[in-house]
Amino acid sequence: MLGRLTFRGSWVIAIVLAYLYVFPYFPAIQSANELPRVYLVKAIADDHTFEIDHGVQTWGTTFDVSRAPDGHSYSNKAPGSSLLVAPVYAAVELVAGEPSLGETMWLCRFVTGVVPTLLFAWLLWGFLARFAPDPHVRRLVVVAYLFGSMALTYSILYFSHQLAAVCLGSSWIVAIDVAERRRAANAMIAAGALAGGAILCDYQAAFVVVPLAIDIALRVDRKHLVRALVMGGAGAAVPIALLLYYHAACFGSPFRTGYGLSTSAHGHEQGLLGLSTPSWRAFIGSTLDPDNGLFTLAPWLLLAIPGAVTLARTDRRTAVTCGAVIVVSLWFISSLAFWRAGWEVGPRYIVMMLPFALPLVAAQLEAWRDRPLVIGGAAGLVVVGVVVYTASAMTFPYWIDYVKNPLYELTFRMLGDGLVAPNVLTAAGATGLATIVPFVALVAGVTGWAIQRVAGWRGLAIAGAIGAVVIGAYAAFPAQGAQGDKAYAYVRAAVDKL
Repeated sequence: MLGRLTFRGSWVIAIVLAYLYVFPYFPAIQSANELPRVYLVKAIADDHTFEIDHGVQTWGTTFDVSRAPDGHSYSNKAPGSSLLVAPVYAAVELVAGEPSLGETMWLCRFVTGVVPTLLFAWLLWGFLARFAPDPHVRRLVVVAYLFGSMALTYSILYFSHQLAAVCLGSSWIVAIDVAERRRAANAMIAAGALAGGAILCDYQAAFVVVPLAIDIALRVDRKHLVRALVMGGAGAAVPIALLLYYHAACFGSPFRTGYGLSTSAHGHEQGLLGLSTPSWRAFIGSTLDPDNGLFTLAPWLLLAIPGAVTLARTDRRTAVTCGAVIVVSLWFISSLAFWRAGWEVGPRYIVMMLPFALPLVAAQLEAWRDRPLVIGGAAGLVVVGVVVYTASAMTFPYWIDYVKNPLYELTFRMLGDGLVAPNVLTAAGATGLATIVPFVALVAGVTGWAIQRVAGWRGLAIAGAIGAVVIGAYAAFPAQGAQGDKAYAYVRAAVDKL
């Protein structure tokens, strides 16, 4: 019995180890999205200010810095992720001395990415039982999310998108539990705080909060609706007040963000967060383009489309809410002037919608539970996502935006040359492609086992074959040619400087 329990829990341990194994940190690229947040952490903890002048002067400026009328430099990002790390950083500094820039980056990624995502996976496991009672189906969905989507990329990097997604998903799950009397009524305060925290971390989360709030208001019993709204509002008030205070302190008004003062204009300064009218180019580019399309890089998410129909037969409210979040998110990115958000693996501005696709995917796979070969075929799409996102994570998860086929022109080319991201073994002094073998073994073992448990050995073989064929077919996507060679040379130089 002990052996069976240990084996069943080993997939969880393997996921944790995989998330802790790679540390794709390349100081030479001056990561525009991450450094301002790191500078802000150090400024808050060390200098008790929001000004990041010291960081800019010491380690260099980046694109995502704002210059306020007072002459000081500030991060132009929503400050939530930095506010979360600052007290942890201060505690570490008190015990072990001031961390280096690289050590601070690791701490930031760990606190705001790895830990929240793993905790959210545990919450998802229980929540998805509503839509997929079979634990084998749920395991496959969770593994697909953790290894085969942007959740992996933006958990191991210090971007705010995954943290906001975790806050939104957790808020919704907790609020549903309160509405259904599975949790105490005062848990609605936590749900509100999480929703407000999502906006504190990532401005565009405000658009997703609207359909979620409507959903919860319709679920709560009328007798308790006012109380639920008051408690949820009270919880949200704290992070929103922090956000408004940050804006006022840095940019002179509670309602003025740093985008309008950015030292490098890239579209966010236009209108509300850079929004304009929806564009078909932005929509297609964010969903289907070879270099950045949501469904091209993680085709298993297409299962959410039939899954919405399947779930609507038994739980229309949840199906409609999840569909609304997806539509709002796609509308948002399709309306952005800066929809192709620089160096990224996948359309990062819609990471927040991913948790809401999972109930739909789970419902569809559960409907196919008695057709293991069909599930095996669907799992082949999961394999594609896992290959794309884990391969980029263990090499260079900042795909340069002008490279047309970055999977082959950057990621696979790096692997062919034996170039990998910093990881546990490189920290111990080892070098080369062999250092990434433990990571590959963990991911492949967990993914293969998850597929085999629900689809059988034949289903696993089908999944592997479909995954291999699709990934192989991606080689036919147009390449960038000389520009691709130039981008690869840049990436190689950044790796050589480690």
